[in-house]
Amino acid sequence: MSRALRLITIFRTVGRYRLDELVDTEKLPGVARLALKVSPWRLGSVPDMPRGARIRKALEELGPVFIKFGQMLSTRRDLMPEDIADELAKLQDNVPPFPEEQSIAIIEEALGKPVSELYAMFSTAPMASASVAQVHAATLHSGEDVVVKVVRPDIEPIIRQDLSLMFTLARLVARYLPDGRRLRPVEVVSDYKLIILDELDLGREAANASQLRRNFEGSNLVYVPQVYWDYTRRNVFTMERINGIAVTDMETLRAKNVDLKVLAERGVEIFFTQVLRDSFFHADMHPGNIFIDATDPANPSYIAVDCAIIGALSESDQYYLARNLLGIFRRDYHEVAQLHVECGWVPPDTRVQDFESALRAVCEPIFERPISEISFGQLLVYLFRTARRFDMEVQPSLVLLQKTLLNIEGLGRQLYPDLNLWDTAQPFLEEWVAERYSPQSMLKRLQRHAPSWLEQLPQLPDVFMDNLQQARELEHRFTLQQQRVQTLQDQVRDDTRRRRRLFVAALACGAAAVGAFPGAWQQLAQAPLSSWLLAALGLALLWPRES
Repeated sequence: MSRALRLITIFRTVGRYRLDELVDTEKLPGVARLALKVSPWRLGSVPDMPRGARIRKALEELGPVFIKFGQMLSTRRDLMPEDIADELAKLQDNVPPFPEEQSIAIIEEALGKPVSELYAMFSTAPMASASVAQVHAATLHSGEDVVVKVVRPDIEPIIRQDLSLMFTLARLVARYLPDGRRLRPVEVVSDYKLIILDELDLGREAANASQLRRNFEGSNLVYVPQVYWDYTRRNVFTMERINGIAVTDMETLRAKNVDLKVLAERGVEIFFTQVLRDSFFHADMHPGNIFIDATDPANPSYIAVDCAIIGALSESDQYYLARNLLGIFRRDYHEVAQLHVECGWVPPDTRVQDFESALRAVCEPIFERPISEISFGQLLVYLFRTARRFDMEVQPSLVLLQKTLLNIEGLGRQLYPDLNLWDTAQPFLEEWVAERYSPQSMLKRLQRHAPSWLEQLPQLPDVFMDNLQQARELEHRFTLQQQRVQTLQDQVRDDTRRRRRLFVAALACGAAAVGAFPGAWQQLAQAPLSSWLLAALGLALLWPRES
């Protein structure tokens, strides 16, 4: 489909759901305002549904790329109104599969062999189909059951075309929609672009899964399926097939007597372990990507799939995040405000007292509720919204963190409604901060950096001498520059003195010449006052000045 036809399809869908009514027409240019007034959309009635539902339906009709964008948008609760975010969260990514012949052709081209040689069994009917890829069941010749994920054919040009149109629409929203600039639509589309283009590279997803599996090797918290690298490329990903219970299948979990309280608390522990211990966290932990291993009902564990979206924090962000969360737990708003300034999340000229007051106004009403009703993730959203008033630029890693925490908390309370995330998280945070600055931890960090320091140690004398030589050269250049400036100043003063002497000499010669003529001085004395004033002004302008 050409760009023009795609644009027509988008505008027709916008008109069908009368999304034009969400635009402040008074801010539109005259031509655009007139076009809306005579538009055939006006002939149809406004659908009898809330604005969020209208937006959701429009995205569903526009196809996989827009559906996935709506899913991502629903996580940006720091930018979206609550009613729209809630509605977009309902988007389901049920996309029709592409033909099996295409799937087989992609696998054979990527792996260089016929499917029959690659797999002992390959199911042509896909197990699941999503916006970017679909999944087939298979068995290796060595006997392992696997799943094969295949990227949709020719999806990248379509995605890039739709992204280009999304940027155009985002700029229009920023310019004409009420509060459009506050919603930062261009920034949101930019974040989405990074996410969806990364999802096209299944090799990257496989590498993420391999790292996450290594991080939790031997752990009873979460299991990550094995990657089969010999059967994985950029557009094909083969991994271990797992058998687990869908995390949303509460009926089965209860029938197997799974300890749901333990399961919910372990979800919180997994989140903070990934964020603080590993600084490498699964950032797409929605229910479709989570399964439960209930082999031991009293000791259940999670199974995580689809590692396309991964978040990471720097060491400083880890530390400041933990300190900020502990500050919120303790209602120490001054510390939270001070930490935001220290870590550079808000501009350095932010008045800590003003930020502290804003935090208190947001958080105190929340803390007055029963603990079981307080949403930790939602509180983080409110914190980001408040910080935005002070020009906080939320980094993508923090947005992914917020989204993941919302997913984890929602999942935990679905499993165990009385989950007290605060009591579960606070000891973990306190222990991490204490351990990070314990002598043992400091020694470990010194040991980790020691090889690099020792490698650079022999170079230190050379570096010191080079810096000393550079300092001397700079000092010499500065001295020479000063001498040149002094020489120029002396030349200017000498030239000025010379011009003054010539000027005085010229005046003396003029006076002598006037005196040589009888009666000249009497005539000059009788000259009008204006002539004398003009002569004085001329002499003042001609008098040499120092530069």
